[in-house]
Amino acid sequence: MNTQQKIIDAAISVLNENFSATLEDIAVSCGINRRTLHRYFKSRNELLEASHKNMVEAWEQAAIKACDSSEDPLVQLEHLLYAGIDSGTKYAFLIKLNGYGKSSSTAYESKQSAAYLKKRNQLFNTLQELQKQQMIDDQFPLPWIRILFTSVITATIAALRSGDIAQNEVKRLAWYSFSRSIGIQLNKI
Repeated sequence: MNTQQKIIDAAISVLNENFSATLEDIAVSCGINRRTLHRYFKSRNELLEASHKNMVEAWEQAAIKACDSSEDPLVQLEHLLYAGIDSGTKYAFLIKLNGYGKSSSTAYESKQSAAYLKKRNQLFNTLQELQKQQMIDDQFPLPWIRILFTSVITATIAALRSGDIAQNEVKRLAWYSFSRSIGIQLNKI
């Protein structure tokens, strides 16, 4: 792993614990001095932008993997939910900084962005098909399902961070909550 990526990884870890941490704190966590950090990132904002780009790339890769995990769209959706929880947990400070559920003003295109968009659109088109087959309640428009999906991820991250819900249970609870809220009967999955 190169020094720039080590700095980004350290920033993500440190800032998740304490968003007001300094660049010095990040440098120490990374095992370098602040001067070395500044060779790679001129400012805190530049480091935040690099962390955000890292988050987008990691999410797209995880989402593609989730969609490729099965031919069954319900399994894909479940795995996508888990990937969202994992990604949201790792990058919690960025999600909070940008506002839950809001798009960042900066759009990044990675090598896999086109593949990610294609997979995501295929999955959501499949959800419409499942609504036609009455496996998902058709009273919920697709934008509602997307918002609900994001909200379940947000609630799950909050539950994980609170420590009130057992870590080994939280994903199961998230899937149960989401799947039931869009009308998927558990005996159908």
